[in-house]
Amino acid sequence: MTEKLYDVMNWADVEDVTYAETGDPKSVLGAHVIPEGLLIQTFIPTAKDIEVKIQGDKVYQMELADENGFFAVLIPMKKKWEKELPKFSYLITYDNDTTTESEDPYTFASIYTDEDIKKYQAGIWYDIYNKMGAHPITIDGVDGVVFSVWAPNAERVSVVGDFNLWDGRRNMMQSLGGSGIFEIFIPHLTPGTVYKYEIKCRHKEPFLKTDPYANAMEMRPNNASIVADLSKFKWTDKEWEDNKKTLKSSGLKERPMSVYEVHLGSFARKQSLVNEDGTSVDGSEFYNYRELAKKLASYVKKQGYTHVELMPVMEHPLDASWGYQVSGYYAPTSRYGSPEDFMYFMNYMHNEGIGVILDWVPAHFPRDSWGLAQFDGTGLYENPDPVLASHPHWGTLTFNYRKNEVSNFLIGSAMYWADKYHVDGLRMDAVASMLYLDYGRQGQGAPRNMYGGNENLDSVEFLKHLNSQFHKMFPGTLLIAEESTAWPNITGSVKDDGLGFDIKWNMGWMNDFLGYMQTDPFFRKGSYNQLTFSMIYNYSEDFMLVFSHDEVVHGKRSLLGKMPGHTFEEKARNLRTAYGYFWTHPGKKLLFMGQDFGQYDEWSENQELEWNLLEYPVHKEIQDYVKDLNTVYKEHPALWQLDYYPDGFEWINCSYSDLSMVMFIRKTDKPEETVLVVTNFDNIAHPKFRVGVPFMCSAKALLSTDDEKYGGFGMVKRTKIQAKKVSWDERDYAIDIDIPSMSTTIYQLTPCEEPEEKAAVKRSTSRTTVKKTAGKAAKSASVKKTDEKTKTGSKVSARKPVAPKAPKKASGVARRRKG
Repeated sequence: MTEKLYDVMNWADVEDVTYAETGDPKSVLGAHVIPEGLLIQTFIPTAKDIEVKIQGDKVYQMELADENGFFAVLIPMKKKWEKELPKFSYLITYDNDTTTESEDPYTFASIYTDEDIKKYQAGIWYDIYNKMGAHPITIDGVDGVVFSVWAPNAERVSVVGDFNLWDGRRNMMQSLGGSGIFEIFIPHLTPGTVYKYEIKCRHKEPFLKTDPYANAMEMRPNNASIVADLSKFKWTDKEWEDNKKTLKSSGLKERPMSVYEVHLGSFARKQSLVNEDGTSVDGSEFYNYRELAKKLASYVKKQGYTHVELMPVMEHPLDASWGYQVSGYYAPTSRYGSPEDFMYFMNYMHNEGIGVILDWVPAHFPRDSWGLAQFDGTGLYENPDPVLASHPHWGTLTFNYRKNEVSNFLIGSAMYWADKYHVDGLRMDAVASMLYLDYGRQGQGAPRNMYGGNENLDSVEFLKHLNSQFHKMFPGTLLIAEESTAWPNITGSVKDDGLGFDIKWNMGWMNDFLGYMQTDPFFRKGSYNQLTFSMIYNYSEDFMLVFSHDEVVHGKRSLLGKMPGHTFEEKARNLRTAYGYFWTHPGKKLLFMGQDFGQYDEWSENQELEWNLLEYPVHKEIQDYVKDLNTVYKEHPALWQLDYYPDGFEWINCSYSDLSMVMFIRKTDKPEETVLVVTNFDNIAHPKFRVGVPFMCSAKALLSTDDEKYGGFGMVKRTKIQAKKVSWDERDYAIDIDIPSMSTTIYQLTPCEEPEEKAAVKRSTSRTTVKKTAGKAAKSASVKKTDEKTKTGSKVSARKPVAPKAPKKASGVARRRKG
């Protein structure tokens, strides 16, 4: 090389580049103005010849400055370049004699602003996903992909993939000062590019990591990230999205919500393809998101559910984790297709009138060496306390919520799914494990907080921050907590020192009720409090009642399997009765797939639901009952409108412990919408049983588990039953009904006049008609007897009918919030 070029080069910097030990490649590579002219340097291992093609000028030959692939050229400075450096590209000839032309990645300006960095360091960059990760972009007329990642303790970070032979020396990223962010724009890369980050820490060997902000990832067992373009899909769910924004979460909670919980990989499954050696083609058993959308929507609509809740679809390495050990917080799992396929799924469900809730896991993450664990050679995302760093139940790692960048990573993920995929709700998993420092760690020396308590104040602040900001940005998207303790005010507003969730899973009700149902009917009277206790605390939170996947695995048996009985028919009668009570009890509803037709075996993520069971009447009857139950539920506002108001529920009788029966009404502020629910959890029927009602009415059965079409005995008839004015159950009126054994029956109560008043009106009307007729006859017989005619006319003047009394309304139906 020429002596002049040799003298102007900083060989220490060149060595840092060739040994790939720099976080500031822009200070060396690319074009730089120096007193001697324009110095252009590049490092491309495997290149044997490079020329610089300057736009509007000529081609300059570069010199090989280092045998590892470092090339440089010194070009005389031109006056026009003093204001703006020229655009240029490299004409590269590789060792294998292939040639290519490419721009220099280090000549492009950063996409980050000072404001971005400030927000990130403060933990308030809520749409961070628009820049962090990998994004197809056009800069200065050049198409390519910009990559950025947070690795503050790294000495050097590179993007590697097939495009650069997985060589970490070739695309080293630029450190953005003290932010810890590394960035690079690589021209001509396209969506679909597979990549990872190679991270070099001081005194350590380089290692590979997937992109925490990747929008797509390879299917397991591979784990590389994939460049995805999220801007191409054409959404057609504007009406759905606008309606969400109008109703907001508070309005949505006054709508019916019957949720079908789904694991996409086992809802429906294909026959696996087979390799030549006879082994199954991994992943071929899964349907695509687009195929699943049609199958699932068809079933959900037929059965009458309003929403589906998907067990985690964020990328995860282990099928057996069911998705709860997330490796890609910004990537839908590739098991079922691409990000665009999942957008299709969401759009299709919305156009079919079905809401979609996603399980989301901010409590812990897996230890895989290629994932978040020890991301930059240090515990970057992990809780720094050695006792708190490991989750006691799953052996996973817990997040450091105190670190703003970690908090922002999770908050950004929640925002991302609502923004990019239009989700209708996020159900946060394992919230209880986040709230307590000693959760699962009793006797292990768990630390105390600054006040000496066991509350995890960092987690509390994180949840308040997330929920408050999420509701501002996505007011019509629900936030649901799976929280199993008595932590107060989970669904209280943040301004009132609540955590800010919209809904909380009622785990207490589920455990009590299933415990009651698993008891033999002969002994249930001794467990009656398990049935009624839930209403003592029902309005302390806004609850959702759940029979989730967790209750049908690990030896717990399916819901049908839990029921007492010597035959499937007996078990099915118990299950139908339980479902009737479940659907009419205050609170939104969630039921795991397969349980609505009485799958008997426990659920397995490795096999399709046992749809063949629907060939047997007992299973088809359960399915038909749930379908009709959903219909009645949605058509009667009393069953959902005031779920979270005490005035929407009233016990008629919750003292029949010896009979194992309960009666209650669900109501709105309109008496004509009132429904009565009568549930008998015993095997003894009660014909002509008297039940108090809140006002004079007629009652008609809307739905009964005892209907013959559901496998019942047909004891309940669909005829109207007239109430009587008789004091019963501390009410002024009562009806006499037939109560079948092991049954739930829902009655519509229609206000009407009291029979005595009707009779009085009828008698009065009859006398008036007779007198009017007599008066007319007298007038026609003697028109001359004016005085007598006048007297006669005055005597037959009609008596005014007795005005019927208004039906007595249920007391206290004005909406009144708890508390």
